[in-house]
Amino acid sequence: MGAHKIEPVNSEAEACCGPGCCEESETASTTDVHDKVREGYAEIARSGQWSGVSAEPQDASCCGGGGCCGPTTLTADDVARAVGYAESDLTVLPGGANMGLSCGNPNALAALKEGETVIDLGSGGGFDCFIAGPKVGASGRVIGVDMTPEMLSKARGNIASYEQRSGLTNVEFRLGEIENIPVPDAGADVVISNCVINLSPDKDRVWREVARVLKPGGRVAISDLALLRPLPESIADDIEALVGCVAGAQLVDEVRASANQAGLEDLQMTAKPQYIEAMMNAEDPLYQKIAAALPEGESMSDYVVSLDIEARKQSQESCCGPDCC
Repeated sequence: MGAHKIEPVNSEAEACCGPGCCEESETASTTDVHDKVREGYAEIARSGQWSGVSAEPQDASCCGGGGCCGPTTLTADDVARAVGYAESDLTVLPGGANMGLSCGNPNALAALKEGETVIDLGSGGGFDCFIAGPKVGASGRVIGVDMTPEMLSKARGNIASYEQRSGLTNVEFRLGEIENIPVPDAGADVVISNCVINLSPDKDRVWREVARVLKPGGRVAISDLALLRPLPESIADDIEALVGCVAGAQLVDEVRASANQAGLEDLQMTAKPQYIEAMMNAEDPLYQKIAAALPEGESMSDYVVSLDIEARKQSQESCCGPDCC
């Protein structure tokens, strides 16, 4: 149930340097993945929760002592507690902001300060934004970005409750894709994200966007799922596993390479196996389905891990050109 650092491997990546060298056209595959993810998360927004969590705590005796009669024994708050959220964080949230979609606690990683500007990638119903808001205070600002209109509507609908509870007016939500973050260059002190980057079909571009929107010296605090080894093809191609944040996950070394190539430094990745353990112990339907498709004798924890990812943008822009140095 503990955490352990994932040590870096020695690797060098060529930096992109020159006009147009990092430009990529959107492919049919990218659009298709976005559409499938958007459809899946629109349904979650409408239902108010991830299908693998229960709306209310379940009575373990309801099925003759064999466990829960519903999809899982975990509520959305149980999931949040399992990945490190404090009870004080959960009790101040607007109703419906927590839909059981967390796989870590980027707010805790970020160590937010008064007056900072925070961007939350894939903000959903506003869960992490509403926790971050009081931490940055009246002089700070939190911008949630999500590509699913239904999620955006849900988050914006929660603002009035947040403002009434906190006395703050420092949280907003913008429609946009995390491959094209709708904020100016160098405007953020911190970028957070919770179990979202794995959903992107162009993760390298996401990391470049993270670096673009950060101020020099700005911080990254991201929780996401990653792979310890490649998934069997049947799982990697499964749409439900994609929406469930497993099939689209990168290998740990690929996550490291993406962040490094984007120009981020001081990269630290800490494995948090307790999330996978909690979901398996709670008999989450998707995780049970994936586990059943694995080779005999292997488990989800052999393949998938929750990562806490911390990094920093270089304090000064890198030199690029024949005479710049």
